[in-house]
Order: sequence, then C-alpha cells, then structure tokens
Amino acid sequence: MKITDRISRVDVVEKISGKARYIEDMKFENLHYGRTLRSEIAKGRIKCIKYPDIPENLWVIDADDTFINQVKMIETDMPIFADGYVNYRGEPIALIVGRDKNEIIRFMKNIEVEYEEEEPVFEFGGNENIFSEQEYTKGDIENLDYDEVFERSYSTGYQEQLYMEKHGLVGDYSDGKLIIHGSMQCPYYIKNALIHSTGLADHDIRVIQTETGGAFGGKEEYPSLLACQVAAASMKIGAPVRLIFDRREDIVYTTKRHPSKTIVKTYLKDNRIAGMEFDFGIDAGPYLGLSDVVLQRGILSLTGCYLIENLRVKGRTYRTNNVFTGAFRGFGAPQTLFALEMHMNQLASHLGYDPLEFRRPYFVKRGDLSSTSGIYNEEIKLDEMADRLVEMAGYYKLKEEMGNYRGIGMSFIPHGGGFTGDGEAEHIKSVVKLVKDVNGYVRILVSSVEMGQGAKTVLSKIVASVLEIDMDKVIYDNPDTLYVPDSGPTVASRTTMVVGGLLYKAALRLKDKMDSSDEIEVIEHYRQPDYVKWDQENLRGNAYMSYSWSAVLAVVEIDPLTLEITCKDIYAVYDVGMPIDERTFLGQVHGGIAQGLGYAILEVMTSKDGLIEHNNFSSYTVPTIVDMPRMHTDWILNPYEEGPFGAKAAGELTLVGVAPAIAAAIENALDVEIRELPVTSEKLLKELLI
Repeated sequence: MKITDRISRVDVVEKISGKARYIEDMKFENLHYGRTLRSEIAKGRIKCIKYPDIPENLWVIDADDTFINQVKMIETDMPIFADGYVNYRGEPIALIVGRDKNEIIRFMKNIEVEYEEEEPVFEFGGNENIFSEQEYTKGDIENLDYDEVFERSYSTGYQEQLYMEKHGLVGDYSDGKLIIHGSMQCPYYIKNALIHSTGLADHDIRVIQTETGGAFGGKEEYPSLLACQVAAASMKIGAPVRLIFDRREDIVYTTKRHPSKTIVKTYLKDNRIAGMEFDFGIDAGPYLGLSDVVLQRGILSLTGCYLIENLRVKGRTYRTNNVFTGAFRGFGAPQTLFALEMHMNQLASHLGYDPLEFRRPYFVKRGDLSSTSGIYNEEIKLDEMADRLVEMAGYYKLKEEMGNYRGIGMSFIPHGGGFTGDGEAEHIKSVVKLVKDVNGYVRILVSSVEMGQGAKTVLSKIVASVLEIDMDKVIYDNPDTLYVPDSGPTVASRTTMVVGGLLYKAALRLKDKMDSSDEIEVIEHYRQPDYVKWDQENLRGNAYMSYSWSAVLAVVEIDPLTLEITCKDIYAVYDVGMPIDERTFLGQVHGGIAQGLGYAILEVMTSKDGLIEHNNFSSYTVPTIVDMPRMHTDWILNPYEEGPFGAKAAGELTLVGVAPAIAAAIENALDVEIRELPVTSEKLLKELLI
C-alpha cells in the first residue's frame, strides 16, 4: 500500500453508528449545570449586583472564587470573571450553578446589575487604541528609484468558525484532584491555564479530550476560559459542573476571525515592482490573548509567493470593546493574502498585463530570500503549478469566453507549516511516545486531538506504514494528560508534519524491536532543523521550516438583475509535499473551499454597539451543498525531507486562496475593483452606482 492510498477513517464506524460520545452525552453522578451571567454593556464599572435570595441548591461563582482571576494564554490579560469592570458586551460576570436548569434561568431573570457606563470604542485603525505593534524591513525601502506609486486599501470582516458541536466542558473536583472533560483542541493549554488559575499542582490536574465535533481554531484558546470557570465552580461546590453553550451564545460571545484593514503601497519603476509597503491592522477586541501571534503570521505572509526585494511591513493589534477575537483556520494569513492577491490583480490591470503573466516573474524560487530575509531551502514549483492550473482550466480559452457578467480570477498562496520561527523548538518542545505491548499492539500517545480533520487516521497510518503492521494493530485514544506527553496544540497545520514527523522517527526506532515479547516504549523529542535560524526581536530569518503552496482559479457568474454571485468552478493545484492518504487530504480541500467560499461572498457578520447581530443559522449564511462549485483539484509531489514520508502542512492552506480568487473573478466579470470581504450583491450595487 502506498502512503497516499485511500483508506477508511479509523473513527468512521464509531461516528456513523452514533457510538461516539460527546461531552453532552456523558453521564456524571450528582452533575450540576452552569449558566453565565454576562455584561449588558460594552464598557464600564460594575456598581453593584443585586441577587435575589439564593436557594440552598444554587451557587454563584465569581472572581472571588478563583485563586488567580486570569486565563493564562500567550498574553495573560483576560479575567476569568469580570471583577468590578467590564470591557465587552457579554463578558462573564458570574456562573450560576445548580441541579435544575429551569431554576437557574428563573433565578437569573431576577438578578440586577447596575453599571457606571463609559464611552466604548468600536472602530479600529490609525494611531489610537493600539495594543501592540510589529515591524520589519527588507532591502532599502528608503532609497528606492521609482517613477510611480500604486496604493490601495483593503478590509475584511468577522468570520465565525461555526463548528457543529458547541463549546462544552465538565469540571470535576474531588479529593484534591481536578479533572476536566470536554471539547477542545489543546489539552495542555487548558492544563497550564488551570495550574495558573487554581493553584493546584501539575499532578493534581487532569484534562481529557472528549469527541470533538469541529473546531477550526475556535476551540484553541477559548476552552481555557471555560475550563477555569467550571474548575472554580466544581472546587466551590464539591460536585461536577457542566457548562455547554446554546448556539446563540456560542456565536455571539466566542472568538471570531479578526476584522482587518490593510494598506498596500507599491513603488513601480518601468512597470516593474521596485518595492512595497504594507500597513496591516486587526481588531483584537478588549484582550490581546493570541492576537499578537495572529498578527505576526499575517504580516509574515504579506509578500505571498513573490520575491519583493525592498519592503517595509507594519502590523498593529487594536484594542476595542467588540467581542474578543482569536484563532481561526489560516490565522491572519487569509486577511493579508486577500489584500496582496487583490493588489497584484489590480496592479496587473493598471499596467495592462494578464494577471498570471504579471505574477510569474516574481514567483519565489529555491535560494531566494523570503520577506524576512530567510533562505527558501526547498524546491519551489510555482511555475509548474501555474502550468498545471492553466491546463486543467483551459485558462486562455476560458479567458476569451468571459464577459457578460462572467469572470475568472486566480490566487497563488503560501502557508508556513508549524509555529513561527523557533516557536516549535523554544516554546512547544513537542514530545511523542509509542508503546508496543506484549501482544504486538502499538499505542500512540500524543496530545494531538481528532476534531474531524482526520488526525487519528493520518497519524495511525504513518505509524502502521513504518512498522509494516495492519492499521487495526495501532491504538490511538483521545488525549488524556494523565497518560500522553505534551506534543503541542492541534493548530498551525502542524499535526501531520511535526507530530507525524516525530511519530515517524519513533516508529523507525521501534521497528527493529517489534519481534520482542516485552513491552517497549519509545519517546521522541522535537529537534529543530539546522537550517532554521530566527531572530524574534527583529523578525528576521526563517519564519517557517517549510512552506506549502496553492494555485487557485475561480469562475463566477453574476445575475445582471440582482447581482447575485454564483461560483461555478474552482480549479486548484496544491503542493503539500506528499499527501498522507488522498481521501483525508481531499476532505481538507473540499472543506477549505467551502469555508473560503463563505468568507468570499456569503458570511456577513456585523456588530452593533459591540454585540454580534448575525447570531443564528438564519441570519449568518454559510455555504450549503447547493452553493458549492464544481471542484477540480490536483497536487504535485514535492516531498519535504523533514516530514513523514515527505508530508508538509495541508490543513489551512486549502482555505486561504479561495476568497481572493473568487473576488478577482468578480472584478473580472464587472470591471470594478474589489477591496473588501465578503463581497455581496448590496456592495456590488453600491459600487456600480458610484
């Protein structure tokens, strides 16, 4: 069997039969329920809270019930419960806990909170309310020889992850030990947050991932907040406490993709790019959390697939009183690469070039310097990918057929795998373990979670293929921090490449010992490739250990009367090194296209006075099967020597290029510049009437 051959998912029977147990399915003795009391204003001081008489079977959990009232993240600035002050509408003030859900609701209706309101901030940009700033340069942007400046601004809105399973956790404290069960991406993020907030020792805290029905980044940092809340509740009342959001609560109050604003300025000399400047800003909401890291990936992606010799990049996170924002598939790159790709299209149009032929001379190659002056060490096949895309789509013939409200557009996208710079080596420090038992079964022990993306299948297949054993001889249970080492979070398109790479090496070491009748344990630690050199202070060097690439072409039709946009076809070519299982990879491709389509033309999400308005499936429109285009996909093989069987990152790449390709196709169909996402009929009408 080849590593790319399609196999059935290892969890398919459990899930289609209904045997998979999610957090809402689990039974706990003496289970109590939690419901969140939230701020009704966007900014201000809490003057007083008037509770009705509290029955013996209800409890109020608030900041006073925490050891440290902070959620430990990359930036530890968010309280578990608001303590005298609120910074956004919906901020948790307290958790009301009891055995009877209806009694909790009745009790909460009689709670009165008095505020002293302050003037909130809902808009972002410019030089005010800046949380953090990052900047880097390349070449000599100050002394350019140029004869023209081409400048445009771009913006993107919120996007909701809209996973199938809502947020849910159970905290269970007993005999000095705390156990957290729940839907999550990062068990050790939660454990570290609990060590900080509860004061308990490492060995007294256990985090168990239950079956997780989707995440897309939305269950990266946010479950740490909920875990701290249910932990405080369970430690106070001495019983398990479950907190599960309803759909409205999950949409309105949890993290989203960051709204962004990008200004791109290109300096031209003889119709060639002499240099570029980028100014990128994102709305972080009231707390920084992960936003600085999202900002960094965004600005490190800003030159995309192109060699730009002279460069200045500025990035800012802004503090507002909107809902706080966080991780979402792509992690800052969808915003910046939308701006870049639209700018390249508009430059080509301005200069009278075909958009593909304009891009080709700037495609990066092996040995070139990246935007941060690191060296591209791998072979890069962008020209080959472009040729394949042209062949698949019949590009030049298709181009001649466009017009009359039909258009085509394209994008070329990179995605750096794993954490930025030396993050994998200095901060994550992944560890994996394989254990062969006396019967020849091999157990995978990692903290990487299965959340629908196929991690269990892919990692099991890597181990089975190296050991040359049947897949049913490999055991991979949901992570439990009592047993699994910290192999890092399930984020950053790192699961196959980094964790799978470590399992590959561990399996090679185990292979010669498989005939032993003893139980054998093999542990593998992450070691950074020698060529990765990174200066975090100056954002200089190899930002990522390897890059995956995509080339996407979209075909759209627009109704001349209503301006309704229909994406008819998506053609896409990928370089992900070596796909581990074609079926699983295609699942990532099709899902990425769906989310990218939504980001491009459907998923309008606005905030009024700091409160999300599109708060259910009726008002927040995501693609259904009737919206999906015909999908024509292919990939080229370009194995990465550090990846398992040559695999590179794949999960996020497949989303990022879709929106700019569709937006470019709309430009082509209507001969108008598109500089904002999502593109809607209403926005097009306004553009055409101006």
